[in-house]
Amino acid sequence: MNTVPQPAGDVRIVLVGTSHPGNIGSAARAIRTMGLERLVLVAPERFPHPDAVAMAAGADDVLAAATIVGSLAEAVADCALVLGCTARSRRIQLEELSPRAGAARLLDAALSGAPVALVFGRERTGLENDELQLCHAAVHIPANPDYSSLNLAAAVQVLAYELRIATLERAGLPTGGGDGHREAPASHAQLEGFFHQLGDTLDAIDFHKGRAPESALRKLRRIFLRCGLDEREVRLLRGVLADAQRMAQLAGERDGGSR
Repeated sequence: MNTVPQPAGDVRIVLVGTSHPGNIGSAARAIRTMGLERLVLVAPERFPHPDAVAMAAGADDVLAAATIVGSLAEAVADCALVLGCTARSRRIQLEELSPRAGAARLLDAALSGAPVALVFGRERTGLENDELQLCHAAVHIPANPDYSSLNLAAAVQVLAYELRIATLERAGLPTGGGDGHREAPASHAQLEGFFHQLGDTLDAIDFHKGRAPESALRKLRRIFLRCGLDEREVRLLRGVLADAQRMAQLAGERDGGSR
């Protein structure tokens, strides 16, 4: 069974002054799907609440374990790094990070063993000035400037996703689809064997039509090297070349026999 790698250390998601309990449930679901578990609620207006449970869609363990505190200062008192997810603001001069850079910095700090926090403000007004002052840096999601209103749970999902991708990459695990199996990159010798066979095949099918082959081979080499071929892909390509060489040989024999 596949397991979800957990980020190093204590990475907590902090929601400040959430007004709608459904958003708390949706946020719990968002972080649970990305392998996170720590949810801290700062002065939520309505929680616990049936709407939170309904919107959590099975992430009841995250809701049950959620910590409720009275202030952001209390929520992050023991944290080595605090990042606030917020729209751009001229009121408080904070370093601004992209979601990807913010996730990387959080994981770097978490490696020290101290807790780190990613903070989200109120649905309508975000984080207040005194709350922003508690953050080391701001994370800004580059939404469409013509319609940049992002739902709280959606913002949590974006950042939780970036944390998951960063965690998978650091664990050397694939971040896309498929069965999770990764072929080893093709070695220099394997690639050179492929290029040698490619050159022989182009000669066999008279690809060059009397032109010097060096230019075409250089271009093809650059194309294939950019692809970062793995061992399985090289084996597949060499199988195709072998069939092309066989068909060229058969065609040559037919032409020779018809004369």
